[in-house]
Amino acid sequence: MPLALYALTAGAFGIGVTEFVIMGLLLDVGADLHVSIASAGLLISGYALGVVAGAPVLTVLTARWPRKTVLLGLMAIFAAGNAACALAPTYGTLMAARVLTALAHGTFFGVGSVVATGLVGPDKRASAIAVMFTGLTVANILGVPLGTWLGQAFGWRATFWAVALVGVAALGVILALVPKDEAAPEASDWRADLAAIARPVVLLGLATTVLGYAGVFAVFTYIAPALTRIAGFPETAVSPILLVFGGGLVLGNLVGGRFADRHLVGTVLGTLAGLAAVLALMGPALHQPIAAVLFVGLLGAAGFATVAPLQMWVLEKAAGAGRSLASSFNIAAFNLGNALGAWAGGAVIEHGPGLGMVPLAASLFPLAAIVTALLALRTDRIDAARSASLSA
Repeated sequence: MPLALYALTAGAFGIGVTEFVIMGLLLDVGADLHVSIASAGLLISGYALGVVAGAPVLTVLTARWPRKTVLLGLMAIFAAGNAACALAPTYGTLMAARVLTALAHGTFFGVGSVVATGLVGPDKRASAIAVMFTGLTVANILGVPLGTWLGQAFGWRATFWAVALVGVAALGVILALVPKDEAAPEASDWRADLAAIARPVVLLGLATTVLGYAGVFAVFTYIAPALTRIAGFPETAVSPILLVFGGGLVLGNLVGGRFADRHLVGTVLGTLAGLAAVLALMGPALHQPIAAVLFVGLLGAAGFATVAPLQMWVLEKAAGAGRSLASSFNIAAFNLGNALGAWAGGAVIEHGPGLGMVPLAASLFPLAAIVTALLALRTDRIDAARSASLSA
């Protein structure tokens, strides 16, 4: 893999830390700002909705900019947003700062996915996306546990200051390693791109992403209270256990990308089925400490095994549309799933049947994603048959 690809990984690392570290600090943020766990969990939903809103809008507005310039500008927004989080005096201002930070997320991964696939041959495109997304997994192995420890030791604001510095460092790495665009991006009609993305097969692909990832975040958003209140771990154990989750992310991400290069459709369906199984079994496992740690790792592996296949699948289904826009929409879909999952998990906690039943309830999301994916495949076959008959 070319060195420039790992510069994208560095940017993904910074974004991954700020997206995921809040899960380990929910109890601290809630106590400091005097809000409930479910309300603190909405900081994840707010971030995700910021990605959903920012991804397509910023991608359209920057469509004719050199892609390297876009990536650098997005990392600058990211660093400024995390500094604003560290300074936020109230829950409302923290939510606003999280949304500001999120604006960089979707377009970075959308444009970055296109840049990544352009750096390698056709037989390694899904693996290239997986390498870039490895930044998210490494963020969970190193950044999130360290950020959780830092927040517990020195206050959650210290964590956001540290992440802002990570953003500045990532900006420097991208500046140094990502090559300048050989030519300006081709001008495209965003209305035509949106029309192409609005085709039923593409929309079903995006819906598959939303539903699949909602299951992951319905559980992961509340992983700290689940480990402390159900599994019985002390709060200081949350950070080390998140290392296990991060290890699962790395394994699942790379394996999912490798298999997707060989058999994309089978990998999409297989990883979603695996995720549903892990979630269904995780609820009872949380009552046994060793099993709880094991399933935290399995959740990471099963959840991130779906990422590269789903991203590559939507890119293929959106052929003919602006690839950066299609890619950004799918990143928005991941984060819409994050928001939906965080909200659904909070609803199960506050309105019953309670924290212990969140994993089982979450397993319904990837099962629904499988049904949606099968419907997308059927729609694709019908469209292909119709096109063949018209050409004949």
